[in-house]
Amino acid sequence: MFKIGEFSKLTMISIKMLRHYDEIGLLAPETVDSFTGYRYYSARQLEAAGKIQALKSMGFGLATIREILAQYDNAESLRRYLAVRLSQMREESRDLGARLAILENTIERLGKDDNSMKYDVTLKEIPAMQVMSLRDTMPSYDREGDLWQRLYGETAGQHVQMASPAYAIAVFFDEGFKESDVDVEIRTAVTGSYHDTEHVRFKEVPAVKVASCVIRGSYASVSDACAAIGEWIDAGGWRISGPMFNIYHVSPAMDPNPENWVTEICFPVEK
Repeated sequence: MFKIGEFSKLTMISIKMLRHYDEIGLLAPETVDSFTGYRYYSARQLEAAGKIQALKSMGFGLATIREILAQYDNAESLRRYLAVRLSQMREESRDLGARLAILENTIERLGKDDNSMKYDVTLKEIPAMQVMSLRDTMPSYDREGDLWQRLYGETAGQHVQMASPAYAIAVFFDEGFKESDVDVEIRTAVTGSYHDTEHVRFKEVPAVKVASCVIRGSYASVSDACAAIGEWIDAGGWRISGPMFNIYHVSPAMDPNPENWVTEICFPVEK
């Protein structure tokens, strides 16, 4: 048997935390001296302490760890817990990557001339085109790539001929900005005649007049570019006349290096 201090050193868990584990029923001492109140731990509890430390290092909360330990010997149950946590960590990693990009972009812009903070907004017409399109709700903006995979996957057998330029477009239909469950339609211009699939539609889209702003690099500056477009629209007496859309001139699928991405942000306008 080990005193709490000895067990603390062996497991690298603080005495304070061991007491907390006892209070919440996560890891109780093997025995407690009824006269002195001293806690004693057994050698077999070293394994349980190791499991707790391992699960904590994966980011599991103590309540979840207690649930996992209760069925640790069930491989299928453990696999489910780990798979859920893996999915959560991947999502957290994507969120962290987005925050890092915003931070890096902000640092890069600090101290530069005001002109570098401005964006060139132009009025232009996007021509009418025949497109293949897929509209669906995606859980977050960084999952747009899943829709493009579905689009090309469902039409692979038809050997669709892309137009030149192909105009890889994502149209965002939600009334306001949403962080999740985003209603988006992806489109790309094609030539020729094809049949619809389960989710993909071939259709004609009319020409549209837009306020346009091109950004180069990661998507961290999208919000600033949208603000610049808004100021331009207001100053010129224009009105937004339809859902905004992005044209991906150089997308992540074309080049994995964010420094090389080229995105054109478009807001349909009218007077």
